Amino acid sequence: MEQLRTIGRELAMGSQGGWGQSKEFLDLVKSIGEARSKAEEDRIISRELEHLKRRLADPDVPRRKMKELLLRLVYAEMLGHDASFGHIHAVKMTHDESLPLKRTGYLAVALFIDERHDLVILVVNTIQKDLRSDNYLVVCAALTAASRLIGEEAIPAVLPQVVDLLAHPKEAVRKKAVMALHRFYQRSPSSVSHLVSNFRKRLCDNDPGVMGATLCPLYDLILEDPNAYKDLVVSFVNILKQVAERRLPTSYDYHQMPAPFIQIKLLKILAVLGSGDKSASGHMYTVLGDIFRKGDTASNIGNAILYECICCVSCIFPNSKMLDAAAETTSKFLKSDSHNLKYMGIDALGRLIKINPDIAEQHQLAVIDCLEDPDDTLKRKTFELLYKMTKSTNVEVIVDRMIEYMISITDHHYKAEIASRCVELAEQFAPSNQWFIQTMNKVFEHAGDLVNIRVAHNLMRLIAEGFGEEDEGADSQLRSSAVNSYLRILGEPKLPSSFLQIICWVLGEYGTADGKHPASYIIGKLCDVAEAHLTDDTVRGYAVSAILKIFAFEIAVGRKSDMLPEFQSLVDELSSSHSTDLQQRAYEVQALLGLDKQAVESVMPIDASCEDIEGRQKPLISEQLCAASLGKWCDTLHS
Repeated sequence: MEQLRTIGRELAMGSQGGWGQSKEFLDLVKSIGEARSKAEEDRIISRELEHLKRRLADPDVPRRKMKELLLRLVYAEMLGHDASFGHIHAVKMTHDESLPLKRTGYLAVALFIDERHDLVILVVNTIQKDLRSDNYLVVCAALTAASRLIGEEAIPAVLPQVVDLLAHPKEAVRKKAVMALHRFYQRSPSSVSHLVSNFRKRLCDNDPGVMGATLCPLYDLILEDPNAYKDLVVSFVNILKQVAERRLPTSYDYHQMPAPFIQIKLLKILAVLGSGDKSASGHMYTVLGDIFRKGDTASNIGNAILYECICCVSCIFPNSKMLDAAAETTSKFLKSDSHNLKYMGIDALGRLIKINPDIAEQHQLAVIDCLEDPDDTLKRKTFELLYKMTKSTNVEVIVDRMIEYMISITDHHYKAEIASRCVELAEQFAPSNQWFIQTMNKVFEHAGDLVNIRVAHNLMRLIAEGFGEEDEGADSQLRSSAVNSYLRILGEPKLPSSFLQIICWVLGEYGTADGKHPASYIIGKLCDVAEAHLTDDTVRGYAVSAILKIFAFEIAVGRKSDMLPEFQSLVDELSSSHSTDLQQRAYEVQALLGLDKQAVESVMPIDASCEDIEGRQKPLISEQLCAASLGKWCDTLHS
């Protein structure tokens, strides 16, 4: 909105200096700028449109005054209001013999309507006539309007004249003719496909502006079929060399850089032509090396050229010297204090490591430091790069920093994405099972229910399977470590449901296996979990099942334990729960306590979580347990 107001002020000042009185326009712009709300601004514009509607209906309005009225209409439409009643007046002004009025008419029409509008048919004839004008300024105005207004159906009506203008003596006309043909190609490639050779010819135009304009359609054509333009590689390289060596007039300099936008477009073209082509890329190395050596990092446009040069190097056939030069420039970007340059460095490094992953090692710390930057966009780009550059030698450092970053953000969707990437990297590159378990604990603790439940199942399976080797001691140490860590974590407030399920499962399977923690202590912790999550039936079910396993283990090893008062209270509560699943678990606990050691071992064998239960014959005692628990359940239902 502020930009529109600025444009309005510039139009007003221009009109004041060039074509007479415009105090009304200045007052309009001033009142809009001082508006305190959108509603007040809408009221001002509505009054202005009513006033303009009356003025435009007056047949005696002077032609020069009509120009100001049209510009006020343009200003109103730019602010989002409908000024369609004035569109026909803009079309009429394109017929005016006065150059300022004609150009104003074309400007207004190009802003008011597009190629699908009903009034376009009235403008096409005017454009055809003006393309034949002896005044090159009129021709330029018509070409500009043609680029905006001529649709696919109307292209044949003006195409021959636009092609003829490619040979016009004025460079401004030739440039706009190239731009019009490019626009026609974008709208209907089949309409101008037989004329693409004209773009090749204009590449040799004496005027750098025309040549630079020709690069845009050539780039589109090369993207469609690079092989058809391989013969132009040497020409493009020579042009880039001449531009980089400052052989163009200084009028094409921008911030003391020689024709930077032409350089950038040429680098984009060479990147496409050199992709996977060693011969074509060989012609480019020298000029790319010169650009790296002479690159100016003191200005934004100089950095833009260097960045595009890095992109080109990352696309063409690899060359060690070019990669080293690109890596050196990338390092300068990463060490900059500017957020924008750091972002460019992160993006450039992401391109380079696709060719040579080893490049990332020397910049690893600089990339990780970008996660500390306050710019959120840079952080996200850095996160994407860290994901790509992770391998077994740096996974611990990178994943730890990614988890720290995950903890600091509040966007749940983005946090879930980071958690997923951390899990993926840990599963792929984990140096040890202990580190993997610790990492998963952090992810679940801070991302919790945002993590896919499959990850929780995988973690439980890993703890159950252990190292998969003959060393039982290592497996026992792994499980004991997991139990100790989970007992500490249970003291944390607001643990996620999925993480609590893992904790309950591990404590049930291995809580008393090493003999360090008495069964009463583990059962007490699990009872606390069940009592603290009254609305989460899944967690409560995991807690009860874990306690059931502990009782089974104690009975199996000859240490039959009595039920703790808090657990007895929990079982009594769950026996009358509205959840049939929790009721069933409660009755199974009571039934288990009435069985002998042999029966318990048959029902719940110790450390059999990884066995294939489908392959084992169902023990008779399990049927007795199910019958006993079912009988108690039915008695409760009847009562």
